[in-house]
Amino acid sequence: MSSFAYGIHAVDGLLRRSPGRVINLSVQADRNDKRIQALLTLAMNQGVGVSRSSKRDLDAMVSERHQGVVATIEPLDVQVSMSEKELLVFLKARPQPLVLVLDGVTDPHNLGACLRSADAAGVDAVVTPKDNSAELNATARKVASGAADSVPLVRVTNLARTLKSLKDLGLWIVGTTGEADALLYDQDLTLPSVIVVGAEGPGMRRLTTEACDFLVKLPMAGDVSSLNVSVATGVCLFEAVRQRTSH
Repeated sequence: MSSFAYGIHAVDGLLRRSPGRVINLSVQADRNDKRIQALLTLAMNQGVGVSRSSKRDLDAMVSERHQGVVATIEPLDVQVSMSEKELLVFLKARPQPLVLVLDGVTDPHNLGACLRSADAAGVDAVVTPKDNSAELNATARKVASGAADSVPLVRVTNLARTLKSLKDLGLWIVGTTGEADALLYDQDLTLPSVIVVGAEGPGMRRLTTEACDFLVKLPMAGDVSSLNVSVATGVCLFEAVRQRTSH
């Protein structure tokens, strides 16, 4: 069974990174602006077939705003199907690994935004539990703007066990929680690190919290007690980038 990616940025990223996964590109028949023309040229250069469709037909394919572009794609991404064992082998070869763990993030918009930040920050892999987590669906792909095909997304059965395996590999587990005493900015993220972000509201689960080596929080100066999970993720990841590029 095929699935869909939609939106100009998401489809552009897919065509550039994984054109072999695109079965067909459907483009709104009455759109011929520069962005569409650039996408059509890219598809032609990548050997991807293009069909012109009415807006009604595109609306029937996906329910959200598609910007006149819908790609029919192979549903299985080799990166998404990476096993825990393959993840450990992959990270072992990285000189200074940085991993993002999303514990209980169920909104595909937030998943997509976190993947986009992870790609921009050079994260080696994103890990989520198989249960109680958002699927990498068309909505997440659109928000990720192509990052869904560049950052390995690994879904694991037992997150606490995976965190232990990452510890054994030499990575330090840094959990984020408003209950922590230490600030994010005081934590050394130049070390091989796993940054764990929990769901809005409940935060990290108990077993996940217990698996962390360090617990940190973001300084909150206003009346709002917490940030959107994707915003908090971006702050944490780019603090790691700041520390690593300043050394």
